[in-house]
Amino acid sequence: MSAEERVYKVDVLTRVEGEGSFYLRARGGAVLEARLAIFEAPRFFEALLRGRGIHEVPDIVARICGICPVAYQMSAVRAIEGALGLAPSEPVRRLRRLLYCGEWIESHALHVFLLHAPDFLGYPSAIEMAKDHKDVVERGLAMKKVGNALVALLGGRAIHPVSPRLGGFTRAPRRRELARIRDDLRRACDQAIEAVRWTAALPAPDFEQDYVFVALAGGDAYPLEWGDRIAITGRPDVPVEQWEQHFVERQVPHSTALQCRLADGSPYLCGPMARLAHHAGKLHPRAAEALRESGIAAPGSLTTNPFRSIVVRAVEIVHALAEAIDLVDGYEEPDRPYDEVTPRDAVGFGATEAPRGLLWHRYAMGADGLVREARIVPPTSQNQARIERDLAGIAGELLALDHGAATRRCEQLIRAYDPCISCSTHFLKLTIDREGGSS
Repeated sequence: MSAEERVYKVDVLTRVEGEGSFYLRARGGAVLEARLAIFEAPRFFEALLRGRGIHEVPDIVARICGICPVAYQMSAVRAIEGALGLAPSEPVRRLRRLLYCGEWIESHALHVFLLHAPDFLGYPSAIEMAKDHKDVVERGLAMKKVGNALVALLGGRAIHPVSPRLGGFTRAPRRRELARIRDDLRRACDQAIEAVRWTAALPAPDFEQDYVFVALAGGDAYPLEWGDRIAITGRPDVPVEQWEQHFVERQVPHSTALQCRLADGSPYLCGPMARLAHHAGKLHPRAAEALRESGIAAPGSLTTNPFRSIVVRAVEIVHALAEAIDLVDGYEEPDRPYDEVTPRDAVGFGATEAPRGLLWHRYAMGADGLVREARIVPPTSQNQARIERDLAGIAGELLALDHGAATRRCEQLIRAYDPCISCSTHFLKLTIDREGGSS
């Protein structure tokens, strides 16, 4: 190994969904090799769905993720209902959007305040951070509690909701039930606006990137649970049902997890920054004002710095809370909580915006009401290639840092993507080979 060549090696990434490692080799500031390997244990959810009844699908896919089960449920019902020709009533659609707002609130609040903020303030964990910044942690917990309560009210419980089903909900809430949570939503929205100001003031490295942003599109609303097209930076929109013609999942040698790219091999980014890049003009007025005050939106442009994604997530908390208030105020109880579906031979496609990004489903089903085939593409696999590109992009900075600082910078960047609920604790063990030695 030459004196100019250095190896950054992370043997085990703990507290993520599955196991992973990171390897970076650079010489003279040029990256020779960069690998982010996620060792996801086989879970076989797509295989588990084969032969199961279509009505079982929402409950089964909810178990894929403990922090965004609603996203999996809503993508599934969109796909199956579309295949069977069912268009849910407007009150049911609004209830589903309200439920999705609850998931965004709880997921983003957890990430911003408890998982990512310690990186910016120099603490190993939120517990350590709370000793000096108790108000910050309490603010995050309060917002998360409101999101949990909203999901529990509509879904029957806060984790793995049981009320969503094909055609609607097993039970629709009464107006008085929703009215009881309105004051909590209002207080949380005020807190979220202050959180945007707080996150915007956090110190962050200067690391603007040239991203291909991918996000759900279609309709006049900021994308959550609805959309029939996929927006791609610099390219025409793609119908949701044509996803497989424009995106390719492939197995990479260094990982047991699939990695997704555009058909031409380009990595891309989905998630909050992508949504904002494509749909900033659709933000709720309160969120749009918070975005303007944040300073991350220069005239005619938005930040492309992944370290600033914490601000974007805070803006989306404001949006979800403000829209939730509007949905509660305008709520009309549906005539019936759900419509029946009639099975038939069909293939359906559905996509929604999970907190971490685009989530795409495809189901083939028969007239007997059984699933023939299922395919699910989560946002984390779609972002993996882009994470590798960005980790390689900070190689020059890492080479100038000592061991501990380089470790923390890698952690901070990976956490910017919020790939799962447990990924944002202190999980990197970094080995640096300097002139043939290790440190």
